[in-house]
Amino acid sequence: MNLKELKDKKIVLFGKSRAFGMDEFLAQLKFHKIGLVSEFEDGVELIVEGKMMTPYEQKASDELYEKEFYRLKFIPIDVLEKELAKEIDENTLLMSLKLSHDKERLRNFIQNGAISDKLFFKLLKMYKWGGEDFFENDSNRDVSAAIILRFYKNIERNHNVQYATSGFIHLIAQTHSKELIEALLELEPLQNSANSKIKTLIAMRNDCDEKMQTALYNSMDESVLEALCRNENLSKNVLFKLLSIERYADDLAQHAKLDDELFERFLQNNPLELAKNGTLTQEMQERLIALDDKAINLSLASNENIGASVVKKLLSCGSFEIKSAIYKNPTTPVEMLKEAYKEKQNHISLAHNESTPSYILSAMADELDAEILKGLAKNPSTPIEVLYQLQLDSRFARAVKENPTFGRHIQQENIGWEV
Repeated sequence: MNLKELKDKKIVLFGKSRAFGMDEFLAQLKFHKIGLVSEFEDGVELIVEGKMMTPYEQKASDELYEKEFYRLKFIPIDVLEKELAKEIDENTLLMSLKLSHDKERLRNFIQNGAISDKLFFKLLKMYKWGGEDFFENDSNRDVSAAIILRFYKNIERNHNVQYATSGFIHLIAQTHSKELIEALLELEPLQNSANSKIKTLIAMRNDCDEKMQTALYNSMDESVLEALCRNENLSKNVLFKLLSIERYADDLAQHAKLDDELFERFLQNNPLELAKNGTLTQEMQERLIALDDKAINLSLASNENIGASVVKKLLSCGSFEIKSAIYKNPTTPVEMLKEAYKEKQNHISLAHNESTPSYILSAMADELDAEILKGLAKNPSTPIEVLYQLQLDSRFARAVKENPTFGRHIQQENIGWEV
């Protein structure tokens, strides 16, 4: 629809406005020179069906539809309000709100689901939280709910989530919008330590850029700093700030995206944790092995990004602990796992390994070793018929129910089991 076509014409609204408060709705219509009447009369061009229509209004709308079907247009209120929202002059609105300090009008616009995300974020920056938390007073609660309602996916499946801090936690976990994350991080309630869990989730996101990382670092919240250490895309500037705090060095050695400079630094001071780092190059792995340190080799054996040649060198060390770690490692070549199956001492490790061939996992189900059976119960690659067998044993029933493969199978088959 085109609002210009309604200029100097009349519309009928049955019910109430939805996205706009009624005063704001009338103001918008007046701005576009659109007349509003409550009953049909000469000059009416459009019938708008709003929310909360009374039985009388519904009957009147139905009668008009039957009588004036070919002449009149009937639209839901949402369509009209979206068009009104598109025509809002953002700069004029923002200046008006700034000069008037009308907090109620600002809150009403933030709650307006018809406005664009771009305008929503601008309005959100203007809102003053009064030093209180997201849900600590009615006004803050309305704004918090508006944020969650606008961006939360499938909110109809999670009723009332907009009225709890968990709503923000779920929202951060599911969103792919960097703009939303930046907007949330700037909110006054997130500057309070009480909301460190939300900041921690943001700190671990891969799209948390250097500007956000710096803001999070400046909070000096211990749990947030620990989360930053685990961010795969941690900027070097923030990384070196964290390195100045000794207790974070091990975490950084394990999780930082390595280059030659960082590798040399961690090799000297944190080699054990460095061996767990998933960004080690082949050359870096070789240098760690050259240290000939059993503890470092054990860490390296559990690293899911080690190369096949490094696996062979570690196996040649002859240590049972290292072999066990390698045979639990899902990146160990399948041919090596098949060869390892020939020795019974390797069966426990193989039972835990998702990459172990299914025929081997099935064969091990006949063994009586409780540790082997426990590994099979937890292993997502264990054949479903083996899991059915294991769940009958009270020792492994819980592990089987928590096994994602078993859970998916039960849901797909829909046979009424509790998982």
